Formats: sequence, C-alpha cells, structure tokens
Amino acid sequence: MTNSGKNGLTYAEAGVDIDAGNALVDRIKPAAAATNRPGVMAGLGGFGALFDLKAAGYDDPILVGATDGVGTKLRIAIDTGVLGGVGIDLVAMCVNDLVCQGAEPLFFLDYFATGKLSVDEAAKVVEGIAEGCQRSGCALIGGETAEMPGMYQDGDFDLAGFSVGAMNRGADLPRDVQAGDVMIGLASDGVHSNGYSLVRRIVEHSGLAWEDACPWGDGTLGDALLTPTRLYVKPALASVRAGHAKALAHITGGGLTENLPRVLPEGVGAVVDLAAWPLPPVFDWLVREGGLSETELLKTFNAGIGMVVIVPREVAQEAGELLEAEGERICILGELVEGEGVTYRGTLK
Repeated sequence: MTNSGKNGLTYAEAGVDIDAGNALVDRIKPAAAATNRPGVMAGLGGFGALFDLKAAGYDDPILVGATDGVGTKLRIAIDTGVLGGVGIDLVAMCVNDLVCQGAEPLFFLDYFATGKLSVDEAAKVVEGIAEGCQRSGCALIGGETAEMPGMYQDGDFDLAGFSVGAMNRGADLPRDVQAGDVMIGLASDGVHSNGYSLVRRIVEHSGLAWEDACPWGDGTLGDALLTPTRLYVKPALASVRAGHAKALAHITGGGLTENLPRVLPEGVGAVVDLAAWPLPPVFDWLVREGGLSETELLKTFNAGIGMVVIVPREVAQEAGELLEAEGERICILGELVEGEGVTYRGTLK
C-alpha cells in the first residue's frame, strides 16, 4: 500500500502514542500477576479475560456485578501528583458495594482515560488498583487505557472500575432483617471517596493549599484528604461466613441517612446513637470550616462509619469480637425498630 495522502500524518502526530500504551501494559503486568487467584485463566493482553467459576469453588453460582469511579477526589490526586491511593479507592468503591450483596469479589477490570498518556503516572494508578485487588482477594484480569487528545486537559485523567463477584445460590443479602436486630458500625479511614466536590469547596474557602500543613493531623492537607477508602471485603465476608451478618451497608454518598434504608425491609427503621463513636478530626474540621449542619454532614459523608453490619441481637457480642479480630474498629451503632428510615439520637462528639 502506498501513501496517497498529501500530509503523511501518523497516529502519534495526532496525539496517540501506541508505543506508550504497550509500555504501560508491560510495566503493569507484574502488579496484575501478583493478584492472581483460583479461577484466573489468562493474563493481560487478550481481547477478553477468562475466569473459571468452578475452579474458584462455586457449584451453583450467582454472579454479582458492581461498577464505580473515584469522583472529584481525582482532582486532588492530579494536582498533588499523589496517585497510588486513588487506585485503591477505585477498587474499594466497587468491591465494598459488591460484598454487601453477600458476594465474594472474584475479578476486577479498570478503565483509565487521559489526554496524553504518561506511563509513569498511569502505572502508579494501576499499581494502586492491583494493591486494592490483592487486599480484597480479587484478581486484576484486564482493563483499558484510552488516550484521547482533545477530550482532557494536559495531565488530567479519569478512572472507572468494574468488579464481578459470586455467591452460591440462596446466600444473597440482605435476609431476614427485622426489628430488634443490632447494627455494628465499622470505622472509616476518613472521607473515603464521596463528597469531594463539597470538600474542595470548603478547602477553597479556607484559603489553604494542598501542600499546606494538615489542620487536624500530620503531613499536608492534600495527603490527608487522599487517604484511601478502607477495604471491608475480608472482615465482611468473615461475618457472612460465620452466619452473623443479615445485611451489610456500605456508607458512601448519602451517608448513614440514605444508605441504611437500602438494606431495610418495609416497616423497619433504624435508630442510630450518634454518641456511639467519636467523630474523626477531618469531619470536625469540615463541619467547622464549612459551617455544615449535623444533618448535612450525615447525609453527605460517612462521618466516621464506613460499613454497617446488621446482626441478630443474640450474636452481637460474638459478631463484634470476630470483626475486631479481623482488624476492624467497631461500635454498637444502634438497633432496628418498627418504622421507616433513619432516626438519630444523641449528638456527634
């Protein structure tokens, strides 16, 4: 084939570097390989990724899928150059949702889109994704890197993730939730990955920069706000497999106010004791600096509780001890009652 065009343009001159994409795949292969688990049938590079459910130990499986992103927390990561943690965030936002259905996360795929690909920056993100997968027991078996000049400003990128899990038929959650059940709260590691449009507005009004000292702790403000979302998969699955958990609620955007009702049947409400856990310093600062009401805080942020496990009252102590043995900081958050929605008693401290 001869070149009949007058300009002789190439894809690279249009802003897409195929060689950089190939270099990224080679760079991240060891990180992806480290997430290997029973069921994985092939490595990166094919047109699709294969997974053997029977090899993973499922005889009559139900598949569960979850997808999510990191939101405007990415803006802080891009502006500061601290990129590894958002990969963990991406995994957590998917697998923490997935486990709430009672499913074990099996594999994960990511989508990384940017205007001009930096192999080093993208690799840091994907290596964070691989770390999140390792800590959740799922395999990073594929993904897509899209270089799209003209769609993103220089240095900007976006992330999306997709995870698939499985459970044996009849093991789905929630189940048998009723008035009298007890809610166990699992502590968050900070803001996680929700509400960052408001967080960024509050920081803007404070006059602080990302590189300034953190007002409530060590390090910089940017580093503190980039603390990754906590991964609850292993302790949550331990509670499910012990027969304790009737329901699990991942506390994301909407806070306790919006997320608890998602796992409650009609006619059952939740009474939450606000004095049951200490409000983490980051939220105290956001409340004071942004002039947030308690209502706004509780329906926007996790306020220090990242996951709720609902258990029968008679096993609450045993269930709590198991979760603590799995490394969680817990509190008895409250109880379920006849009614609707979430009611709060006491005040945050």
